[in-house]
Amino acid sequence: MKSDRLLSVLLLLQTRGRVPARELADRLEVSVRTVYRDVEALSAAGVPVYAERGRHGGIELLAGFRTDVTGLTTDESRALFILAAQGAHAALGLDAALGSALRKVMAALPEPHRPAAEVASRRILVDATRWKSGPQQAVDLEVLQDAVFSDRRLRLRYRHSGERERRTYTVDPYGLVAKAGVWYLVADRRGSPRLFRVDRVESARLLDEPVRRRAGTELADVWEVLRRQVEERENGVEVTVRVPRDLLDMFRRVAAAQLTDLPDDGESEWVTARLAYPVLRAVRQLLAFSDRVELLDPPEARAELLAAARSVTAMYRDPGPAGD
Repeated sequence: MKSDRLLSVLLLLQTRGRVPARELADRLEVSVRTVYRDVEALSAAGVPVYAERGRHGGIELLAGFRTDVTGLTTDESRALFILAAQGAHAALGLDAALGSALRKVMAALPEPHRPAAEVASRRILVDATRWKSGPQQAVDLEVLQDAVFSDRRLRLRYRHSGERERRTYTVDPYGLVAKAGVWYLVADRRGSPRLFRVDRVESARLLDEPVRRRAGTELADVWEVLRRQVEERENGVEVTVRVPRDLLDMFRRVAAAQLTDLPDDGESEWVTARLAYPVLRAVRQLLAFSDRVELLDPPEARAELLAAARSVTAMYRDPGPAGD
């Protein structure tokens, strides 16, 4: 709606100051001509807005002009009070600030929208932690936050999964990402994107050097690249198995992260499923189902499972020290 767009233009200008017409058009997904028409409409309504042409020009509000109009709809009001990552605010030390901000927003909301916002905060709860994910190590984000917000380099002492030795890295941080209850530092190391799980950071020291990010690259861009790399690596080995129908519910729960396809026609005694593992050795997860789940292919995965089963059999066949 045009009225919503006009309000968006007004609030963007109030927040950002001078903004190029092209940037406004991109943000609002309209043409530059439409942006100029909206500026004329705002001016006709008494808003002191003007446009300057030229290389350094843009659209701007008269200095000192402010509006207390929130323009929030009922759905927007609800959205502000449904906290999509409640653990994130505590980890960042922002619980008190969040509560204060929400109280201010509630006071600024139009009276008809307040009940909807209050009900949303009591009726919707989002817990980003997975079931049975095990105890989470406490994460200290203070130094990492300082680096992100002050645009400075970091010296990390870091422990990789499966390694006993710690490594030292000098990195250029883009920001922090919380995914499924786990915090990650997104940074460049020697100009290449890297992902560091925060609970594996043994120590972090802020350096005096300014951050050296790649020009024109934002956190969201680097995260998308790293996210794709992780997902592609996790799909390294695809296997096909058959599962008895009476085991389907347990199988779905245990292998949920690896499942890529589980067609179910609801009739046959056995159901064929496909899974993806990051490395061949990871197919040993299927031993948890004993002889109830059969791995059909590929052959190398069957061989890996057979080798693991033989190793387990040999261990229990040998009575060990207690039988000597």
